[in-house]
Amino acid sequence: MKTKVITIEENNINMEAVEEAGAILKRGGLVAFPTETVYGLGGDALNGESSARIYAAKGRPSDNPLIIHIADMGDLSMIAKDVPKEAYLLAERYWPGPLTMIFHKTDIVPYATTGGLKTVAVRMPSHETARALIRAAGGFVAAPSANRSGRPSPTLARYVIEDLDGCVDLIIDGGQTQIGLESTIVDFTGEEPVILRPGYVTEAMVREAAGRVLTDQAVIDSDSDQAPRAPGMKYRHYAPRGSLFLVEGETDKVSAYINEQIALKRRQGLRTGVIAAQETADRYTADVVKSMGKRHDGEEAARQLFRILRELDDENAQIIYAEAFAGEGVGAAVMNRLLKAAGHQVLQAGDKQDQKGETAQ
Repeated sequence: MKTKVITIEENNINMEAVEEAGAILKRGGLVAFPTETVYGLGGDALNGESSARIYAAKGRPSDNPLIIHIADMGDLSMIAKDVPKEAYLLAERYWPGPLTMIFHKTDIVPYATTGGLKTVAVRMPSHETARALIRAAGGFVAAPSANRSGRPSPTLARYVIEDLDGCVDLIIDGGQTQIGLESTIVDFTGEEPVILRPGYVTEAMVREAAGRVLTDQAVIDSDSDQAPRAPGMKYRHYAPRGSLFLVEGETDKVSAYINEQIALKRRQGLRTGVIAAQETADRYTADVVKSMGKRHDGEEAARQLFRILRELDDENAQIIYAEAFAGEGVGAAVMNRLLKAAGHQVLQAGDKQDQKGETAQ
């Protein structure tokens, strides 16, 4: 398959190109497109064969549910039922926006889209190109992130091309995404609303709008037989090609420890990388050092994270150490993604060696 790439400016949408992309989706094809969070890989959400093509293009396990994107509030009732009042309150505040909500599905939603679940994840993006495309496609677009499964989610079209060229019909290049992390996911199918994936819409924001919410702290192991309730709960995600370790501890001890490990790995002939806060980035002696912005600026860290993980690949970092970041607000979502990217390999500053000396292969 030859993949076509077109560029669309957010403030000057080319509707002819949008209609072309919508026609591709209507006939069962795949289109990658920008949203305010990350780039999505779109297919017709009500066509099980389209969903199967999404799974195949990404190399994604078919029990990992897809999010259905809508552009108009009136379409929610066609795909979701038993929507509680708290969900409507949250929608009033954060739709369109970086928020996904899970409900019981209606019969028109195929199980191929929901990963075999009786529930459906729904989001209304705020990105104008995305919403125009959804309408042009018929109103219901299934769209996980537009990357190969397990890789960092793309915030630039060039990384979509890197992962999916030849696997999709069309890629819409809309420039860099604004937020940089996938949407917050809130499950409304139980007695209490539960956050299954943290994001830009924080726990405090959900509670203020809906009145109550819990956060699911459980992490499903990769060998678990339990079906994931939301995208990203079961499988390793966001991983660079090099081995990534998250380092916790006092700031001075963290930088000293990481530099010790860098010296060790360099003697082993490995190319090293560091992900650090702006305040400490100049302390490190790694081959590649990337700043995520100021230590307590979660929004800036969110915008930078996936791009930095991709750049570390571009610069052939074989082993990477990342400082732990403030786990409050959007910072909690950043830490969630870092933990998953590291496969939960967490080191404490002051340990004499890392994880039995494991290195990238």
